[in-house]
Amino acid sequence: MGRVVVAGSINMDVVATASRHPRLGETVAGSAVHYFPGGKGANQAVAAAKLGAPTTLIGRLGTDAFGKELRAFLAAQGIDITFVQETAEAHTGTAVITLANADNTIVVIPGANSLVDATDVAATVLAKGDIAVSQFEIPLAAIHAFFKQARAADATTVLNPAPAIEFGRELLDLVDILILNETELGFLAGIELRDSDDHARFIEAARSRPIGRDKIVCVTLGKRGVLALVNGEPLIVAGRAVKAVDTTGAGDCFVGAVAARLAGGSSIGDALAYANAAASICVQRMGAAPSMPTAAEVKATLSARRPGERRDPTPGVR
Repeated sequence: MGRVVVAGSINMDVVATASRHPRLGETVAGSAVHYFPGGKGANQAVAAAKLGAPTTLIGRLGTDAFGKELRAFLAAQGIDITFVQETAEAHTGTAVITLANADNTIVVIPGANSLVDATDVAATVLAKGDIAVSQFEIPLAAIHAFFKQARAADATTVLNPAPAIEFGRELLDLVDILILNETELGFLAGIELRDSDDHARFIEAARSRPIGRDKIVCVTLGKRGVLALVNGEPLIVAGRAVKAVDTTGAGDCFVGAVAARLAGGSSIGDALAYANAAASICVQRMGAAPSMPTAAEVKATLSARRPGERRDPTPGVR
């Protein structure tokens, strides 16, 4: 079994719940405030670790109270945090989240995450069979160095280009698997996409020249499931009907689950179906990192027959 090695952000999520989101300039009364471990890097690492993959996280924390709490939480999940450094130069990353009717708005203050650099990622040793994962809440230079190191070691690289920002072709060329939602795909391809669009539009965007045909592209579509291009051919994973409580971290759960399955030697089809089931559990719970499911929970979800579903090696994939 390979390892999942995540280079990414670690945040404390400050979550305010309300009956609806405020309009611009408006104040609304909230119902509660919660503090949850989060950050895209930490979320993805927690997901992979709870699903049974040996997992290493590379990142930075401040020396403040949030940093101490997050370090203890990550260690308790069984994650190797040898390469999570503490820095007094900046506070621990923080996300301020408003949650209403299962939908969220998020403001991220990077803090120590913005100081992750090439020397941080160079400290870990990658090998063939490892899955190197990153996202856009740490500097692009660090991600580029991490993926370049992964390519040299013949490890598989997985990029979740979120939040969507401009980045160069040289980074994209180092990516084996792209996992993104419709907004991020539209940003990358230079077209406007909605999650309700026909699959053909997503396929066209994923095959576009800026992205290229030499990589696997996985587009998460919420309740509609997942559409992927594998060797240029579309692969569809049907959505799972559940009552969502909090969608924060669902995409990260999906990424971490895909990485965990690939590290264990599964096919991409199996990994996508498995990750789809994992994310359907995640959205039924509050918080980001704490909502990640265990392998036993995902197994139970996959074992439950859905209306009209056939039992086959990769449930929901056709």
